[in-house]
Amino acid sequence: MTPSSALFSLLLLLCFLFSSSFATLPRFQHPVKDGDSLRLLVVGDWGRKGLFNQSQVATAMGRIGEELQIDFVISTGDNFYENGLTGVDDKSFEESFTDIFTASSLQTQWYSVLGNHDYRGNVLAQLSPVLQRLDSRWICLRSFILDAEIADFFFVDTTPFVLKYWNEPENRHYDWREVAPRDQYIDNLLKENGVDLYINGHDHCLQHISSRGSQLQFLTSGGGSKAWRGTYIPNDDKLQFFYDGQGFMSMELTGWKAEMRFYDVFGRVLYGLSLGKEFKSYL
Repeated sequence: MTPSSALFSLLLLLCFLFSSSFATLPRFQHPVKDGDSLRLLVVGDWGRKGLFNQSQVATAMGRIGEELQIDFVISTGDNFYENGLTGVDDKSFEESFTDIFTASSLQTQWYSVLGNHDYRGNVLAQLSPVLQRLDSRWICLRSFILDAEIADFFFVDTTPFVLKYWNEPENRHYDWREVAPRDQYIDNLLKENGVDLYINGHDHCLQHISSRGSQLQFLTSGGGSKAWRGTYIPNDDKLQFFYDGQGFMSMELTGWKAEMRFYDVFGRVLYGLSLGKEFKSYL
């Protein structure tokens, strides 16, 4: 492995690394079409049977996916609204996924994690391999590693870390099977380990925040359907970009550079950033 090709093979992570359970996480390998580059789309908070502009986002994703010749798609969670799936025979799976993301460029692997809305339904159904038999694109696990040659992606199920979902469910049911007791799950604490990018959904917007104290960049892609919430809560880090609307994100990675772009519901570029070895060059 040359120094240039090693840059993103270990440093580009979707989420933080499980320090004590790294070796036991399921690992998938996804060979890239072009050995010198990796292209993918990222979308979150989408599963509304085509409503709230989900169908329009899917159409735009199909066009951009075709232009980029993407290798795969990442879903950042909240895959099925409002309350996840009721079982493996829930028609919402086809109505919100199979029947919506129909473009030829999107007929590639989808790597997904759970969101808080998914936990309100039958979690084991959404994790079940039965869904992959219904649609071979679908891979959803709690936490896993994706080896995509140029980059390793660490998918981490962070919903159980939110204490209020346990203590203040607001008359909602959360399916904590295989997670409870919470203290035992939390014992596998997350730890920063050379992370450069943290990508999430949950917030129904598109967003880029850079850390003031490190080179860590936070990217939110949660505009897959219902958005326009009118909420933004500032913090101590630096807001680079914020769009309170529907859309998605693309990533193009080589051994020496990562380029990300945020698109609106029509597939128009709203914002882009390019990260090299210095990770400071914004478009």
